[in-house]
Amino acid sequence: MSDGDGLARLDAEAIRRWYRATLAAFERHRRDIDRLNVFPVPDGDTGTNLAATMTAACERLDAGTDPATVAIHAAQGALLGARGNSGVILAQLLRGLADSWRTGPLDAAALASGLRHAATAAAEAVAAPAEGTILTVAHAAAATAHHHRDAALPRAATAVADAAVAAVAATVEQLPALTRAGVVDAGGLGLALMLDTLAETVTGDRRDDAEGLLTQGRRAGRAGGVVVPRESGSSRFGFEVQYLLDTDPDSIERLRAVLVELGDSLVVVGAAAVEPGATRTWNVHVHVNDVGAAVEAGIRLGTLHRLSVTRFADESPPPPPAAPAGRGCVVVTDGPGLVPTLLREGARPVIGADDDIGAALRATGAADVVVLAGADRLRAAETAAAAARSDGFRVAVVPIRSAVQALAALAVRDAGRRFDDDVIAMAEAAASCRAVTVTVAESAALTTVGRCEPGDLLVLADDEVVLVGRDPVAVLTGLADRLCAAGAELLTLVRGADLPPDAESALTRHLAGNWPLVESQWFDGGHCRDLLWIGAE
Repeated sequence: MSDGDGLARLDAEAIRRWYRATLAAFERHRRDIDRLNVFPVPDGDTGTNLAATMTAACERLDAGTDPATVAIHAAQGALLGARGNSGVILAQLLRGLADSWRTGPLDAAALASGLRHAATAAAEAVAAPAEGTILTVAHAAAATAHHHRDAALPRAATAVADAAVAAVAATVEQLPALTRAGVVDAGGLGLALMLDTLAETVTGDRRDDAEGLLTQGRRAGRAGGVVVPRESGSSRFGFEVQYLLDTDPDSIERLRAVLVELGDSLVVVGAAAVEPGATRTWNVHVHVNDVGAAVEAGIRLGTLHRLSVTRFADESPPPPPAAPAGRGCVVVTDGPGLVPTLLREGARPVIGADDDIGAALRATGAADVVVLAGADRLRAAETAAAAARSDGFRVAVVPIRSAVQALAALAVRDAGRRFDDDVIAMAEAAASCRAVTVTVAESAALTTVGRCEPGDLLVLADDEVVLVGRDPVAVLTGLADRLCAAGAELLTLVRGADLPPDAESALTRHLAGNWPLVESQWFDGGHCRDLLWIGAE
């Protein structure tokens, strides 16, 4: 996608299309998201609550003609109609966007500002924020938006959506409840769906990256691992209490202090302030045993309305766990931008610490698992595989030099083959793909092809420097000529976030003009330590 494609900024109609597309996505995947829900309690209603909250937001979309007014009215609707823990947080995210979009054009810089404000506001609304939740995904999206604040809006929105999918995929290793269940965070997935629809709105291109996570959720669900015991603390509280309260900010702080002592999962969000200290409407959500005390605390401090009480004991009991079955794959990579691609290929990516490999392996919900890992993580992969084998899993570890070899291995996977034969085929495909890395020298050194200085581009093949240069275009086109002249028929290129766009464009033109019979395919690697990974086959 070129920077000229898509919308340059969000107008009122674009916001309406985005929010309505988000609601359609929530409705379409409501049941699948419900099945993922295990945190803060396994109440199986995150998808339902997100859809209900977004419905309330969309009912206000026709109020106003400018984008700021449309966003403000939608956020107010979400606040008043928010349901459940996830719905209240979603309402706060929408309010954060609206508060930040009161002035100026809604371009990439405004998207960055809005997402940063939304992530901060949502985190402040939660009494005990946890890693591996919708808040984690919001912060990851905001950080990526900030990095792309000077880009065209379509490129920024696409990068943000990709970052959200990567952050959601990582939640399965960040929160113990999710690791035990083998699923990603339901609320985080909802936010990823929302950011996918944003990218679709501004680019006009169909995306299904976040939906790929739902496929893995269904697989884990069939393995019987979706509903698990509640996370720390929640098992002591039997009721969910939610109400709207008209009061001032000082009274809300006193209410927070009372409710924190009564229960957990406390989330409080408020409407935009008309003036400092003024009375406004707040949406209060908490899990408690003493429903009366939670309600009375609100009554003492303001005008309470729209009270809702749910008893967790009325929820469906968890099904008995089933033995793992089927075949899975784990890819250990340093390229977070590859997460959507790996998910589409049916693999579970690991970006974080070495401990995550074992969690990801079990989270596949499969009895037979292939782990693709580079040399720097190979020992950790072997350790995780050995531990899994002792628990009855059949695990094969295939060493790779680069993520491009993982893509080559995934391309030949065949569930119809015997497991051992499939492992051999994947290993052979990885080995036959020549992996080349383009990186930046951090210090002066003497290489096998001469001296390099800080900032020089280094080309490494088989862990040896084969080319040094200063000009990115000259280095990349020269490298391409070498690979193609040596007989490459397919080049797989994974760009790092710091690869200069003009160098990418020049390389694409060079290949098309000088090597028209060589097929090339580009993938986004995200924020990795290298500029470019190339696989030559």
